[in-house]
Amino acid sequence: MLENLPCWESGAGACFRHDFMLLARVEGNMVATRKHPSLEGWRLVICQPVGAGGEPEGNPLIAIDCHGAGMHQEVILSSDGLAARKAVGDDKSPVRWLVVGIVDESEPGKRI
Repeated sequence: MLENLPCWESGAGACFRHDFMLLARVEGNMVATRKHPSLEGWRLVICQPVGAGGEPEGNPLIAIDCHGAGMHQEVILSSDGLAARKAVGDDKSPVRWLVVGIVDESEPGKRI
């Protein structure tokens, strides 16, 4: 799924992708006995990207979550690593995925 996204080449031949968001379902929590210092105090969740119909797409991702998403809740993930690094307050943090919202309606007026 991720490798099929459009790629724009720079003058140096490097490939860049625009930041994007994914619909995903929380499948669990991640516990790490050792982790980067910037991740101390952050909740790490395992998120499975899903399609519009709820079917799994691609591989699970690890994201930081400050919203308290529950097990099997649908969330919106951002791959904007810069925003995630600003959230943890460390420009050299390895964090990339960030839960930016919890989905409560699949369409206006239709609660999940």
